[in-house]
Amino acid sequence: MLAKYSLIQLKTGRNPRESFKTLDSLIRKAVDKGINFVSTPETTNIMELKGSRLFKKITAEKDDIFLKKLRALAKELNLWINLGSWIVKTGKNKASNRTILIDSDGKIHSRYDKIHLFDVKISETEKYLESKTYKAGNKAVVSKTPFGKLGLTICYDLRFPNLYRDLALSGAEILFVPSAFTFHTGKDHWHSLLKARAIETGSFVVAPAQNGLHENGRKTYGHSLVINPWGKIVAEKKKGTGLLDFTINLDEVQRARLKIPSLKGNKSYIINCHD
Repeated sequence: MLAKYSLIQLKTGRNPRESFKTLDSLIRKAVDKGINFVSTPETTNIMELKGSRLFKKITAEKDDIFLKKLRALAKELNLWINLGSWIVKTGKNKASNRTILIDSDGKIHSRYDKIHLFDVKISETEKYLESKTYKAGNKAVVSKTPFGKLGLTICYDLRFPNLYRDLALSGAEILFVPSAFTFHTGKDHWHSLLKARAIETGSFVVAPAQNGLHENGRKTYGHSLVINPWGKIVAEKKKGTGLLDFTINLDEVQRARLKIPSLKGNKSYIINCHD
């Protein structure tokens, strides 16, 4: 199936209401151009580092009024929406960083909770401890849709190649990597990691990104990317916010995997370590 997609590059702030207004406007613009599948970055509804502020603004998934409005929008516009991640409350002091895939009937088709949490010290002034606020997921997800089989991941997952290999071995043809990559790591690693995941698995990689200096002081890298199964960048939005349109031909997945059948090369290794 040759589908028409659009990804959305955002600069999400601290107000979920404003985030919804931005999404509503951009999604309607995409549909006016004939798009039938929209995907968004990590932390689409809110970008907030401090847990005390975050928990005042988020709710459980079932109570989220803006999520309900987006489900209604998907049904109204006959559109699939992949919310790259939507922050939801899962306990008194815990949240989930969750992909929510909404079908064209407005139903939640699948969910994925981020497995690999971003606990890093980039510099003396830039530190992140996601595990303090978020509960890690424990299940990888491949979602069968009219657009193909989608492998769902989020941001820091990108640094764990075995996850992507397992998704591809389970049938995934398009790997989604919605992200809020820091500017510092993005400029050095973003393109290389995404190309590697595409080449290693013979899959399309779709990576909607956050971009810019956010209200919470975090600076994200942007450069939303679409990469084909041969590792070629077919679409990129280097800066700013807004839509990036593209098409995907799943025949390219089959061709790439026939040329380089590395997914069939599963082996165990005996490693000898010598002092």
